[in-house]
Amino acid sequence: MTARIAIDCMGGDHGPSVTVPAALHFLAEHSAAHLILVGQEDVLRPLLGNQSENSRLRIVHASEIVGMDEAPALALRNKKDSSMRVAINLVKSGEADACVSAGNTGALMAISRFVLKMLPGIDRPAICAPLPTADGHTHMLDLGANVDCTAEHLLQFGIMGSMLISAMEHKDSPTVGLLNIGEEEIKGNEVVKAAAELLRNSGLNFIGNVEGDGLYKGEADVIVCDGFVGNVSLKTCEGLAQMLASSLRSEFKRNWLTKLAALTAISVLNNFKRRFDHRRYNGAILLGLKGISVKSHGSADELAFGNAIGRAYDAAKNRVVERIAGRLAEMADAQPTSIGESV
Repeated sequence: MTARIAIDCMGGDHGPSVTVPAALHFLAEHSAAHLILVGQEDVLRPLLGNQSENSRLRIVHASEIVGMDEAPALALRNKKDSSMRVAINLVKSGEADACVSAGNTGALMAISRFVLKMLPGIDRPAICAPLPTADGHTHMLDLGANVDCTAEHLLQFGIMGSMLISAMEHKDSPTVGLLNIGEEEIKGNEVVKAAAELLRNSGLNFIGNVEGDGLYKGEADVIVCDGFVGNVSLKTCEGLAQMLASSLRSEFKRNWLTKLAALTAISVLNNFKRRFDHRRYNGAILLGLKGISVKSHGSADELAFGNAIGRAYDAAKNRVVERIAGRLAEMADAQPTSIGESV
């Protein structure tokens, strides 16, 4: 299946110096991909080199750029010809199957929601991304889009996460866990306990509560939480990983014996680094929209941004939006009161 991906080339900390090379590398490795580079044409075209005539690549000019620190409301209202807005518009019009941006997260969320609209039965979009575990990876949502959530919102996140894994990893019944302060049903605040009850009756493969240390044990394919908890958990884990990597480097550089030990362990260290390299997990999907919008880390390098393009490509090929919409419709027919008043 051909997938057409619109790329906001001007967004992020590095802009076209990263997004364009990443796009060209991705295009070379995926023969079914068609890429639309969105941004200031006079900046983008010189970066294409001998790929300027590639039939699977085209440029769509956008005159404006959304700043990384720009207020989302202002970006939505005042910058209608920004590279971010034009890329999302291409998804809305059907010219692209998905879009990717490393730009301002709040602006991407606001513009995506305004342009693409929400799926029936979903109140709010949620940010979902993969995290490494001891034996593979899990997916967690929400990672920051919704600070305050109701039990119905958490149920909707569980449905969307389950359908995402079912579509992209071809699992018939992905396991879903609810992040909580204990595994027992009596633990948690009232919202979490109510959400657990809804999830138990949802028809999803709900395994119950998962504590924080269960995130990286791989206890569930999908971990559900509100955006406040999810974002704090994510940033805490990223900070811990950076501290451990820095401490390990310092220890190996301590003296000539430790440097020798590092040389003998180089293959193990490289494998460890690759396995837990955050760049491999870059690309968070904004679930719940009537289109695919993927957020890359703003500081992403070429490898990381290429992986974000890959996330959008896989989501488009596996028809994630259609799968989520279909599941919501089935659950609304079977249990109209369990998905909340939004259905």
